[in-house]
Amino acid sequence: MWWKRKLIGFGMAVGLAVAPAIAQIVPEKGSWTAEQDHQNMMDQLKITKLRPGPSGNPTDPNAANTEEGKANPYPMWPDLMTLHDGRKVTTADEWWKQRRPEIVEDFEREVYGRIPANAPKVMWQVTETDPEFIGFRPVIAKRVVGQVENSADPAIKVDMQMILALPANAKGPVPVLIMFAPARFPSPSQPSPEEAIKLDQTLKAVLAERDPSFAAIFKAHPGFEFVKQPSFFSAPPSDERITDLIVDGWGVALLDPATIQADNGAGLRTGVIGLSNRGAPRKPDDWGALRAWGWGASRALDYLQTVPQVDGKHVGIEGVSRYGKAALVTAAFDPRFYAVLVGSSGEGGAAPFRRNFGEAVENLASTSEYHWMAGNFLKYAGPKTPNDLSVESNELIALVAPRLCFISYGNPDAGDALWLDQQGSYMATVAAGEAWTLLRARDLGVGHDYQHAAKPPIGTNLLDGELAWRQHEDGHTDSPNMNYFIHWADREMGRKPGQ
Repeated sequence: MWWKRKLIGFGMAVGLAVAPAIAQIVPEKGSWTAEQDHQNMMDQLKITKLRPGPSGNPTDPNAANTEEGKANPYPMWPDLMTLHDGRKVTTADEWWKQRRPEIVEDFEREVYGRIPANAPKVMWQVTETDPEFIGFRPVIAKRVVGQVENSADPAIKVDMQMILALPANAKGPVPVLIMFAPARFPSPSQPSPEEAIKLDQTLKAVLAERDPSFAAIFKAHPGFEFVKQPSFFSAPPSDERITDLIVDGWGVALLDPATIQADNGAGLRTGVIGLSNRGAPRKPDDWGALRAWGWGASRALDYLQTVPQVDGKHVGIEGVSRYGKAALVTAAFDPRFYAVLVGSSGEGGAAPFRRNFGEAVENLASTSEYHWMAGNFLKYAGPKTPNDLSVESNELIALVAPRLCFISYGNPDAGDALWLDQQGSYMATVAAGEAWTLLRARDLGVGHDYQHAAKPPIGTNLLDGELAWRQHEDGHTDSPNMNYFIHWADREMGRKPGQ
């Protein structure tokens, strides 16, 4: 109807500054802003106002707290080993059948959202193959595209992009680390000298034919080359973390989260979330981007387990910052992942919601970050508080038990900002250890008293168990901890380096 189209267009144009009656109008299809989507969720939850999040700029009037004396307004966290009905969990059977499902349900409903029953199928296809050298090792790198079945809404197309790089001379199936990263060939092969000469001569001939003045330029500069002839060291260097893995004999899968779900609220009606909802807005317990990225990693694992050169029982997941949050969420909800390396994950990852230190629940509920979470999470930035949450970050970490979980942080003085709450994340890791010991695995070996847990000095290795912690000297990266992760995981697998 013409009048309906005009009314929708008017509602979108004026945004959220209009009266509530118009703000409620939801376009059936098409783009809208993160602010409109955020307001729609607020309306569904009947919330009128959220508390503002603190600023990461220490000179701002509302700067985030970084004083340890003010950091624990809610010092008592939900007890990891107490059921909702008050009964204590004392056996592995009680953990698997009762307590763990309770924790999963609470996180799905209130924090990260549920993967819908109608989540689409994915068909993977190799589209390109590139022979490469990484760390002087021959590697076969393949671009693999996961085509997401979109019959629910053909207007929404999702093609997940992944690069799979495997050692060319491996004697058998190799462990693989999925890394949330752009899907680019890590060390692209270069043209041979003959190919480079032919490409250069062709480019010059085409340009000279289009514009004869170029011929004079090329004659005046006979040594100029558009396409350089390669030397032994001419290949672009790869990420040193990838090099570390390949040299040790691991494979690497670079999975691009942006091709699964956009990293913004405006994109929640597209990507796999929008596809599952047929382009409609989310409901309060629908999945957010962290869970969607984790879903994509699980579908990548489906594929890797069909590749003969991959040891499908030893596939890990890794990420840094927001992708560190996603890596932890992925491993927590999908027990098929053998190991997880959680890099500088902060709030929504390893850092506790109840701590008043750096990034806060209110930041995660803001228009720039809320899309990571379930809509229900907004409630805890107003009218509820973080203390009203039935779960805490130590319980998210505990969902990985008894598998391998390495919590990694960097040095605030080198750029891994205090905003990430390294101390609080250590406390949560200590508290989570109770799940490992219950399941007859090894934790950090420092007890479970999180309230009095003092983070060890930077560079301290707590790597003797299946739960591990290390804070390195560098900034907002997990690169300095990658070799520690590899050797730790090799030891737990009973694997020799380079095997």
